[in-house]
Amino acid sequence: MSKKVLHITNGNTLTDYLRELDFTDDILTWQEMLCEGPTIPAIDSEEFFDLRSKFLKEFYDIEVDTNELKKELSKLDNIDDYSEINLWFEYDLFCHINMIGVINLLHQKEIKKPLYLVCSGRVDGEKNLKGLSELDADQIKEHYDNKVLLTQEDIDLAKALWRTYCGTDHNILKPYIVTNSNFKYMTNCLKAHLKRFPHQKSGLSVLEDNILRLVRDNDIKSRHHLLGYSLNYQGYYGFGDLQHKRMIDKLSIFFDETETSIKLNRKGHEALLRRYNFASEMNNNMTYGGVKRLEFQFNVDQNKLVKTILHAN
Repeated sequence: MSKKVLHITNGNTLTDYLRELDFTDDILTWQEMLCEGPTIPAIDSEEFFDLRSKFLKEFYDIEVDTNELKKELSKLDNIDDYSEINLWFEYDLFCHINMIGVINLLHQKEIKKPLYLVCSGRVDGEKNLKGLSELDADQIKEHYDNKVLLTQEDIDLAKALWRTYCGTDHNILKPYIVTNSNFKYMTNCLKAHLKRFPHQKSGLSVLEDNILRLVRDNDIKSRHHLLGYSLNYQGYYGFGDLQHKRMIDKLSIFFDETETSIKLNRKGHEALLRRYNFASEMNNNMTYGGVKRLEFQFNVDQNKLVKTILHAN
């Protein structure tokens, strides 16, 4: 009897799309956003599930059905049924942190099946980077036919990145920016991650700064209108509606809003001119893996994270 293939996708949207395209193999749908909130190395543990459930409830009012999550992950318990595993993850930071988490989960469960990566991003003839669910049927087939077999070096890299992400010194990620691997977008994602921390002068992340620039440079009618812009012009982050809405809410101290427009106020212009550091006032107290965001700032001149003055030893 021929063995089956297991696909691990980056979410329900892609799983449903693959089913529409007559992918009949088993699919494990990954439904986490490990790019935000606390994480620990041991993914398949009660401590991990509790940590994530509390975070998602507190920051996004999401009730996690842990039993449903465990049921989905239980597809890995019969791994001998499968001849290979295909990882379907995209070019962005959101997907890449989920991907290294999944690779580490497979390692922790001592699963050693051939591991292939189907990763979207740059597509011939397309101007913009593309998510997997944005590809047409022929493009999906081409991506699948050209899937990349991950080497042991690739897997070791993912393991090292996950341990570092769960740790307290994210500057350790810097050497990995220039590491060659089959993760062709990893360099971009690691650079993007470090710039999620507050800029040393303005206290804004690259994404927050970008949202203010969108308000300054465009005729923005409403927060919903701004949401569309910020989703479309976020580069290598790949964040979803919930994350962008939270950022926009935090940034509202820099806006003057009416029923028909959003404009930068004086404070917003000062933030873009980097005259003051607004990190404390915004109080975006997100945790990234093992690091609290407000404890570090990104120093452009040194191209590294430095401890904020309040937390410096």
